[in-house]
Amino acid sequence: MPDPVPPDGGVVVRVLATGLCRSDWHAWAGHDEISLPHVPGHELAGVVVATGTGVSRWSVGDRITVPFVEGCGRCAWCRSGNAQVCPEQQQPGFTHWGSFAQYVALHAADTNLVAIPEGVTVEAAASLGCRFATAYRALTGRAGLAAGEWLTVIGAGGVGLSSVMIAKALGARVVAVDRHPGALAAAAGLGADHVLTADGARDIPGLVVEVTEGGSHVSVDAAGSEQTCANAILSLRRRGRHVQVGLLPAAVGQPRLPMARVIGWELDLLGSHGMAAADYPGMLALIERGDLRPQDLIERIIGLEEASELLPAFDSASPAGMTMIDPHRR
Repeated sequence: MPDPVPPDGGVVVRVLATGLCRSDWHAWAGHDEISLPHVPGHELAGVVVATGTGVSRWSVGDRITVPFVEGCGRCAWCRSGNAQVCPEQQQPGFTHWGSFAQYVALHAADTNLVAIPEGVTVEAAASLGCRFATAYRALTGRAGLAAGEWLTVIGAGGVGLSSVMIAKALGARVVAVDRHPGALAAAAGLGADHVLTADGARDIPGLVVEVTEGGSHVSVDAAGSEQTCANAILSLRRRGRHVQVGLLPAAVGQPRLPMARVIGWELDLLGSHGMAAADYPGMLALIERGDLRPQDLIERIIGLEEASELLPAFDSASPAGMTMIDPHRR
């Protein structure tokens, strides 16, 4: 493929690390509108190699990462620091070619790019673009998780394990739920207070209510299915807060949710769609200080050839952590 050129206001980045994420699988499976041919990949870190007209904050040689949502930088949402809901947003790997490549073009650089601090690896920085930053904002910016509260995490993949790590750093208590023993072992290693195996027969909400003595204050569905979403909601105590992070693709129909419980117990249902670059400084400060260690969530680093083999099977895989891609690895 020809190397990309920087759009007006954008840059071209030499990709040093990019994540293999469940969202990439959703695109591959046809749950997003993708024009072929296509290059996936939306979690990335690298070095700026070219800048377009109008870029003022970034120069060739800068080490950067970027949220998976690229705001336009002009609208009221972007100007208020909420680029993650920009109506004119771009998303590498979805709206345009992404980072499963040696080079990627990124839009509205002055709004969206984030400098990688010294001491933070490119692999750790790449993990922030979707899963880790999404979990961080879901718990801090959306649910307002507080020290001493209980959190239920359904799905101990990249977002789920990130949620466990962040919650423990905030002083919360955590129940992690997954089908796979390896994922639960990883959650326990990060400090989860209880781990529960979801085998399709167990009453997960009932077990959560039992171990938390009344239900969790906050729940996160990091898997994305009708069952996992319902279990997360039913795991809450009265006046609890649920954050939906896992995608619920329209291809499988609109989910049936326990709305009678939501109404009767005055539960809050919250969506969380990544995190704008404007919100990164607080998270990066915790990473630099060592309170958060996203690099500990990386299970393996592979090349592009192996990534093309793993992507179609991602939905049925059971990695105990994140898979990162080095596009220059042979």
